[in-house]
Amino acid sequence: MALQMTMLVMGVRKFRSVQEMPSPPQRPPLDPENLRIAFGLAEVAQGFRPLFLKPGVYKYTSWDEAMAARAARTVRQRRPTGAVWR
Repeated sequence: MALQMTMLVMGVRKFRSVQEMPSPPQRPPLDPENLRIAFGLAEVAQGFRPLFLKPGVYKYTSWDEAMAARAARTVRQRRPTGAVWR
């Protein structure tokens, strides 16, 4: 069975139990590549966390001031992502 959306096809495989599912490929222990993959996954997970907003009402004198404060708050809370995926 395949789902077709805008000329992209995604294969769907069904399993009756978890035991039928193929296991992920095993990586050799203490391989330096494992650390790079772990940091990449951590950065992806960091992007899923919600933004922290202080409760309350903020009073701005202009629209530009409000947008600048919002941009500064977003930049402060988001780390630059340098995840490299293969």
